[in-house]
Order: sequence, then C-alpha cells, then structure tokens
Amino acid sequence: MYVVVDGIRYHLLLDGEGFPMILLHGFTGDSSTWTPFIDKWGRHSRLIAPDIIGHGNTDSPRELKHYHIESMANNLKTILDEVGVHEVDLLGYSMGGRLALTFAMLFPKRVRKLILESTSPGLNTERERELRRMNDAKLAHFIIDKGVESFVDYWEDIPLFQTMKGLPASVQTKIRGARLRNSPQGLSNSLLGMGTGSQPSWWERLDELHNDVLLLTGQEDLKFCKIAEAMSARIKKAKWIVVENTGHAIHVEEPEKFGTIVSDFLSNQL
Repeated sequence: MYVVVDGIRYHLLLDGEGFPMILLHGFTGDSSTWTPFIDKWGRHSRLIAPDIIGHGNTDSPRELKHYHIESMANNLKTILDEVGVHEVDLLGYSMGGRLALTFAMLFPKRVRKLILESTSPGLNTERERELRRMNDAKLAHFIIDKGVESFVDYWEDIPLFQTMKGLPASVQTKIRGARLRNSPQGLSNSLLGMGTGSQPSWWERLDELHNDVLLLTGQEDLKFCKIAEAMSARIKKAKWIVVENTGHAIHVEEPEKFGTIVSDFLSNQL
C-alpha cells in the first residue's frame, strides 16, 4: 500500500489483526526487516510497517527538510490518520527507535506501548551533536561520491555490526540486498536529517513518558547497554532486557527470542 503525505509517497507493509503496531526499521533497512515476525505478531497485532523516507520503496526527495526526524514523525501521524488508526503500539530499531521515541514525545496520547531496540535518545551536549553532524556529513558525501555499494561495504564492517558476521550467509545476503536497494540520495539525506547529531536530545524529557516502555539491547553491544541503563533510570515505566550473545541487531541475531519478548510485553506477560 502507498500513502502520499506532503507530496511524498510512502510505502507501507500491512498485515495481521488486532491492536495496531507500527514497526520502524533502522538506517539502510526497509519494511522487509519485519517480515520474519509477521506470522507471530500478526496473530495479536495489526501490523503497519512503513519504509521510512529515503528507504525502500518510499520516495527519496532531494530537499533535506523532509528528512528532519520531527518532520518524519509528523508525517507518520498523518499516515496513521490515513489508515484509520489512532492509538498504537510502537516498535523501533536504532534509527527507527529514535523516530519512535520522537513520535512518542511529540504525540504521547497516540502511543500505548513503546518498544525501543538498540535506541539512543540523542546526544547530551551541543559539542557532541556538532561532532556527530560533521561525521555524518562526511558519510553522506561518501555515499553520493562513491555510491551505495561502496558505502554498504564500509557500513557492514563497522564495529557496531561485527557480531552479525557470524550469521548464516543467506541471512547476511538478504540484509545486504535490502541495503543495496536504497538510493544514494535517500541514505545521504537520512544521515543529514535523522542522524543522532541532527535530532533533538530527549534525555531531559524522558521522565515525561508515561507509557509502558521496553528497552532491548544486545549483551555484546556495550555502548547501547550503557545508554539503556541510563534511560531506564529516567523512564517511569521502563523494563530493560539484555539479550545474551547478541549485538546491535537483536531481531536479526536472535529472531525467535526477540519475537517472543515483544509478544510477551504486548500481552503483559513480562
């Protein structure tokens, strides 16, 4: 299904029945990230998985203003209106988690439960944000200059994804294929508009979240475990689960375990 918002055509994957759940993929991914979980989650949730702007089959406009994370959160609200959904459960991974958190901060009454996998609320200081923006700008230029394939070669080799190198070749090939289908313009602008240095820092407002919140991190992802520990101390109704023998992409490295944890959380069994 496609929905046009602010002149941008968004692709949505729809499946399942029950209380609506929005699924937000990470940087370089798309809605196919969530296809392994459709059979399980579709039994209890109406699944709505958009390709975030600049990814998958959603448009990749040239204008950077469309990629600002708050703009994308506003468009997500309109997408929900278009498909006739008001209150939702919201799951986001990495970049998608930052978008999910932004949406929950801007539209708290539209979120019932919030699930954040390997997610940061942003950076604390303007100096940190400035340095990150400079680094993301270099990567954005790299994508335009060298192309998506060269960037994906680099991206797959960063320390954050080292634990994924032990996955079966078929799984790695599928993930790489999804990454390569993205456009240079879309990925470049996503870094500039939705990068951790560009988004607002939500650290000081985490105590405003009154939803049930589940934080998921991989045991080997020490950076995000530290972030989740600090987040859980500030969020009133937070549960934090560390999944053993996994890194940043828990849903890929331990899909069965990940799928069960999410289902149990939604059914109040955690």
